[in-house]
Amino acid sequence: MRMSINGKLGRSVIIIIIAIIVICNSVKIIPAGHTGVVLRLGAVNKRVMQEGLSVKIPFIEGVVKIDNRVKKEEVSATSASKDLQTVSSTIAVNYRVMKQQSSKLYQNVGNNFTEVVIAPTIQECVKAVTAGFTAEQLITDRQSVSRLIKDNLEAKLSPYGIAVEGLNITNFDFSTEFNKAIEAKQTAQQQALKAEQDLARIKVEAEQKITEARAEAEAFRLKQQSLTKDMIALEAIKKWDGKLPEYYGGNGGMLFNIPVQD
Repeated sequence: MRMSINGKLGRSVIIIIIAIIVICNSVKIIPAGHTGVVLRLGAVNKRVMQEGLSVKIPFIEGVVKIDNRVKKEEVSATSASKDLQTVSSTIAVNYRVMKQQSSKLYQNVGNNFTEVVIAPTIQECVKAVTAGFTAEQLITDRQSVSRLIKDNLEAKLSPYGIAVEGLNITNFDFSTEFNKAIEAKQTAQQQALKAEQDLARIKVEAEQKITEARAEAEAFRLKQQSLTKDMIALEAIKKWDGKLPEYYGGNGGMLFNIPVQD
């Protein structure tokens, strides 16, 4: 009897253990920002588990977690510009795996899609775009270059189920010779601008002096016109000391010469 009870107890424990194992293998918790790619006997199933608690067939279905959060990939690329200058650049790309495409990406590429797809595609797009710009244009029109690289990258990665959230060119570097040439050109432009500004200043100052001279000449002319005969006479009266001019005649007589008004 005691052996029978012990046997039943042992079987019950075994059943409970098996039940726990089956239950544990029947559920899968997917963390926030992830999806679960379901593998049925090793084959990728179209069903994708969303974050939270999901049920699966125990021992038959497995689950591979895919991170769908925004990630950053930074790649260094060397390319040639339109004028055959060597361009060394660093590109930072923000991307994410689209949830509905998780199973497709895993089936076609695997979990190492960053090394297999993203990094090589960034290099390819950088080389294709920089070849269409001169080295100087890459510097002055950096925003257009960045936008074109992003557009090309989106077109190549979207079929894999990867969305490009943002792209930044964190560095553009050129050869030492080109950098010296750019520096010399900027110096020459600054000197030419300074000479132009100096010439404009001298021209303005000369025009100001001419205007001042013309104003003084005009003032003098008007002053001369205002000196009429009456004003000359008035000035003479102002300067008269009150003595009449004396004239002596031939016989020793004194004559007075009194001016007569017209």
